[in-house]
Amino acid sequence: MGRGSHGCSVVGSLVVLLCLGSAAAQKASTWKTLSGDSPLVIAKGGFSGLFPDSSEFAYGSAPGAALWCDVQLTKDSVGICLPDINMDNCTVISSVDPKGIKTYNVNGVPVKGWFPMDYNSTELLQQVFLKQPILSRTVRFDGLPIVPVEDVLSKYKTPAVWLNVQHDSFYSQFKLNMRSYILSVSKQFVVDYISSPEVNFLNSLLGRVSKKTKLVFRFLDEQTVEPSTNQTYGSILKNLTFIKTFASGILVPKHYILPVTQDNYLQPHTSVVDDAHNAGLEIYAADFANDFLLSYNYSYDPLVEYLSFIDNGAFSVDGVLTDFPITPSEAIGCFSNLNGSKTDHAKPLVISHNGASGDYPDCTDLAYQKAVADGADVIDCPIQVTKDGIPICMSSIDLGDVTNVATSQFASQTTVINDIKAAPGVYSFNLTWEDISKNLKPKISNPMSKYDLYRNPRNRNEGNFMRLSDFLEFTKGKDLSGVMISIERAAFMAEKLGFGVVDAVIKALDDSGYNKQTAQKVMIQSTNSSVLVKFKQQTKYNLVYMVEEDVRDAAPSSIADIKKFADAVSVNTMSVYPVTDNFLTNQTNSLVQSLQSAGLPVYVYVLMNEFVSQPYDFFSDATQQINAYVKRPDGGVDGVITDFPATAHRYRLNSCMNMGNNTPGFMMAPQPGGLIENMPGAAQPPSVAPLPPLTESDVVEPPLPPVNNNAKAPASSHAAIRMRTDVLVLVTLMLCASLMI
Repeated sequence: MGRGSHGCSVVGSLVVLLCLGSAAAQKASTWKTLSGDSPLVIAKGGFSGLFPDSSEFAYGSAPGAALWCDVQLTKDSVGICLPDINMDNCTVISSVDPKGIKTYNVNGVPVKGWFPMDYNSTELLQQVFLKQPILSRTVRFDGLPIVPVEDVLSKYKTPAVWLNVQHDSFYSQFKLNMRSYILSVSKQFVVDYISSPEVNFLNSLLGRVSKKTKLVFRFLDEQTVEPSTNQTYGSILKNLTFIKTFASGILVPKHYILPVTQDNYLQPHTSVVDDAHNAGLEIYAADFANDFLLSYNYSYDPLVEYLSFIDNGAFSVDGVLTDFPITPSEAIGCFSNLNGSKTDHAKPLVISHNGASGDYPDCTDLAYQKAVADGADVIDCPIQVTKDGIPICMSSIDLGDVTNVATSQFASQTTVINDIKAAPGVYSFNLTWEDISKNLKPKISNPMSKYDLYRNPRNRNEGNFMRLSDFLEFTKGKDLSGVMISIERAAFMAEKLGFGVVDAVIKALDDSGYNKQTAQKVMIQSTNSSVLVKFKQQTKYNLVYMVEEDVRDAAPSSIADIKKFADAVSVNTMSVYPVTDNFLTNQTNSLVQSLQSAGLPVYVYVLMNEFVSQPYDFFSDATQQINAYVKRPDGGVDGVITDFPATAHRYRLNSCMNMGNNTPGFMMAPQPGGLIENMPGAAQPPSVAPLPPLTESDVVEPPLPPVNNNAKAPASSHAAIRMRTDVLVLVTLMLCASLMI
């Protein structure tokens, strides 16, 4: 029996994204797979990174990938797809039958829970529903029915179906014959792959299934004992010629190929791929998911991880088993064989955010060096000032945010400055440049630390701070189209610190020769129109107005005012794609189109690779995030401001950029509100009011105040206490002297 096309209508607009092309169809090239064909993308339980594993939605949302089904058997020998033999992990069975909990010995391990063979198929298919077992994933699609194996084999548009039998020997204890069931469905339907971690089970199928069906031996952890041979899987791996007698391929955890250290950094690849290919075995890698903790070497970019398994110059696995089939599809179809590619599509403009701050501490020499090496077009320097009046590149005015000042000899020099924030801090203007550069270490930013996601721990305190003059000297002669200097709190610096930041930046640019060159554009960015107005009066630099408010559009009067002092505008992600409960809403924001229609390029800030920073509609994939902003249906942005310039630069090299109507579905921008529309009404997140427009009053500011030459930096709490003590001593001495008189 053939397969249907049910998949492309299951979840409406979402599947439009995935139905328009397969990874294998996008590029004809020579791969280092055993066959020379492109690697197979295997969707574990369908698109299980988004929908409950093995649900109708999950299978219907991965039509370009092979569909994986973990086969379980019911009491009446009906096959169902469930990712775990313990149904409590993936269904609502505990609420349906709270007294049905039992403990069984599964491959030598006692497991407590609810098991399929204790229920007949009618009970499970009609009364028990699926749920999302991974806590970081949305539960708003929970409640979908369990899918029979026969449905996966017949209803969904897919290049292949892969049946995995994990527990044949366990089911045999209950007089349930997995072998008979698999042979039965193999006679009725096309089964492309059958895998199992049990040698005897695969041996029992040999010669009894179609010659077109590939048998694949699945490896578990190296120290786990295989029940048929009583050998560890690590031992069996040393005898691939034995496996070749009953299987055409092997499926291994990805760490078999690229192991990691205890602190989660990559080690050199093993020889297992070459060993398998030399033995005539295909090799597939498992355990891929965009929202699992990746090796720090990948900088939270799942695309890079897939490329390291399929396009590393040394080998390619024959397929990957993944919860997120969209990302390996884009890796194979659009991002493979790009090494040495000279095709740079120039859009979007890649602007660093504090250098490559996703990999090194903000605004350090190492962060800037990596940003340049990673292909940033523009690198940025946010300006702060020291106690001795030196402008420096530092992402926060509070040294506690970006240095180890809290554990230094300056820890006691805290002060509260309500103009900045209510909490105490040690500020850049409390210390001299020598204090900072010689006594403090940088501290890497970890914006997602509340989710226990940390950046490059080995280098969390590496690098050197840079003065603005150092930064400008570094950028000279680099392969950059420009530099961006960001200025905030200019009025505070003028009134309270006696520091004219605009004049200081202009002088530094003049001293470095930037006012007399055209090779690199100088961009000045600020949320304060008064800063940009002053620069426009004195220079011809490119001025970027940063809109810090969440807005849906800009009133014509506000755009007219912006045009008076700015050449471009940067806007936050919320103003481009409004979000509710981490889903894109169906609200239409016209801000980008309105600004571009007025001749103002638009840059979006700040893009991060960590999946928790992205709406679910971007599939935990930083490349999909960039693609969404660049190919937005109502007008894409002109540039991205990002902590991870390498990801944005790689996006520009992709071979699917200008394919027009032939663009594969996995490289099309998501439809805002597309996921929400496919939720049951009760599961939909609360609707949110439309964002306000940007008005002229949001933009217009009074001119910067003159520099107060009599101003002194606010004293730290430590200094203030010392001053008060000195005064008390002086008063006491004066009183004593008067008494003596």
